[in-house]
Amino acid sequence: MHEAGIAAGILTSAIDAAGKAGGSRITTVDVTIGVLTEVLEDALQFAWDAAIVDTIAEGSTLAVTMIPARSRCLDCGHEFGHGRYDGTRCPSCEGYVVELVTGRELVIDGIDID
Repeated sequence: MHEAGIAAGILTSAIDAAGKAGGSRITTVDVTIGVLTEVLEDALQFAWDAAIVDTIAEGSTLAVTMIPARSRCLDCGHEFGHGRYDGTRCPSCEGYVVELVTGRELVIDGIDID
C-alpha cells in the first residue's frame, strides 16, 4: 500500500514545517492529489489516521483535494479532461501529440498549526 508511505511523507514534512514555525500541534494538513497518482483517498485517510498516533499531528485532519486529469493538444491547443487510459488522443483534432496538464500532482498546500 503506497498510501502508507505517502501519508508518512506528508506527516514528516508537516512536522518539519511545524517545528520550523514554532508550532506545537498540527490541526490540519491540506493536500492536492492528482487522480493519475493512483492514490486512493480513503486508503490515504486510513494511513494518515494510523501515522499520526503519538505525534504532534494526532487528532489532525488531512484535507484532500483530488484533481482530475487534463491534457493539452500540442497540435491544436485544445485542453481536455480524460481518464487514465483515454488521454492520448485529442478529441478536437484527433492528434496524438498531447501533454499532461494536471493529474499527477501530490502537493502539500497548507499546514495549520497551533
